Amino acid sequence: MNAPAEIDPDRHQSTAGATRYTERLWVPVWWWLVVGGLAGSFWFAAQHGWPHLGGHLAGLATTLLCAAGLLVYGRLAIRVDQHSLRVGSARLPLTAVGSALPLSSAQARALRGPAADATARMFLRPYLPRGIRVEVTDPADPTPYWYVATRRPEALARALDDAVAAARTRD
Repeated sequence: MNAPAEIDPDRHQSTAGATRYTERLWVPVWWWLVVGGLAGSFWFAAQHGWPHLGGHLAGLATTLLCAAGLLVYGRLAIRVDQHSLRVGSARLPLTAVGSALPLSSAQARALRGPAADATARMFLRPYLPRGIRVEVTDPADPTPYWYVATRRPEALARALDDAVAAARTRD
């Protein structure tokens, strides 16, 4: 499911238009199909191993657990507002944001692998080949950068750069 990033007003801020970028990293449709096939196979096998109600209950429980797992895994949200970059429950204040670099697939692969820094914050999703590298400029923070997987790295980097510029003019 390659849904575009949503840009909407922030419901949690008192200032209208405070949110510059919002994206939820839902799992793609093909993951649902694969997991649904696996859960269906288990259900079929359980029905033959435990005839009658037992097999159906085991199959239903497995299917519900798989669906819940996909929903929880796909809940990761990215938000840029007038104060910070938020990825899930992690928050990076705009005052600590340096450059935001959208990465090509090859650059992102290298940054997730051999070029990765062990102290970096990595927000990975295996179904997203691209992302951005956000430099952390806070001297008290040992994290050199955040890697954030996204479907729209250019839009996220632009929104983050705009938010940082606006925050610096406010200060």
